[in-house]
Amino acid sequence: MTNRLDVVVTGATGKQGGALVRELLAGGHSVRAITRKPDSLAATALAKRGVQIVPADFDDRASLERAARGADTLYAMSTSFEAGEKAEVRQGINLARAAASAGVRHLVYSSVANADRATGIPHFESKYEVETEIRRLGVPFTIVAPVFFMENFLADWLSQGIARGAVAMAVPVTRRLQQIAVADIARFTALVIDRRDEFLNRRIDIASDELTGLTTGAVLSKVSGRRIGYAALPVDSVREWNSGLARMFEWFDRVGYDADIIGLRTRYPEVGWHRFSEWAGEHDWPASPASLAA
Repeated sequence: MTNRLDVVVTGATGKQGGALVRELLAGGHSVRAITRKPDSLAATALAKRGVQIVPADFDDRASLERAARGADTLYAMSTSFEAGEKAEVRQGINLARAAASAGVRHLVYSSVANADRATGIPHFESKYEVETEIRRLGVPFTIVAPVFFMENFLADWLSQGIARGAVAMAVPVTRRLQQIAVADIARFTALVIDRRDEFLNRRIDIASDELTGLTTGAVLSKVSGRRIGYAALPVDSVREWNSGLARMFEWFDRVGYDADIIGLRTRYPEVGWHRFSEWAGEHDWPASPASLAA
């Protein structure tokens, strides 16, 4: 690190933002965490580590401007999974406009890979609307766009299938899917913040590894010590409960992510990009289906 930066982080009490906070603190930066719940246990834990807790609301642009004033960098992320795509767009644009009004020197926006390719996937399109506004505003920016998270395998919608002995996804068994570890997103984003000039006004798709469902099951079998197969679900079974996710899985099969994994590993080795096998080996997996039944 060449100089100490004052970085405002959204989502700091979550996994992605929290991982970035750890990287920034390790790099000697000053961190402000935006939260609606400054008295929460997660916010209190951050404060104990030296993070400045700043109350603000994504739907209150004035509060966001106050939170960002005087900062070198604002790391902005919003999600459609709580309130939907319209709310994500509104909140993302509020963050971008707050950064511009507050005179932030560098806005780093967390998007999703290929969102700029007219995918038709609702939660990709919503992020691209925010990207479009960022470019229109003229605020100095970098867009970091990760692929499918490896941590999804720990989420209920996949871990329950793994508990029963199979990774169950609506992707054909031989279709390769690019993935990334949250730790790699954080390390790359910290690199972007440290080396602002190198990444200024760029959009970068990032991925750590690429593998098929068969390979995924084989890796999980090895690290868990039990047989984990792969079950290719029909897309219509996903569409019954979430049409947007069904579009995503259809796009995975028809087009798919195409981040330059080899190039990323070559140009930015300091990130320590995870292979899926390395990532899986860092987590505890049940020895039997019964241990995950709860």
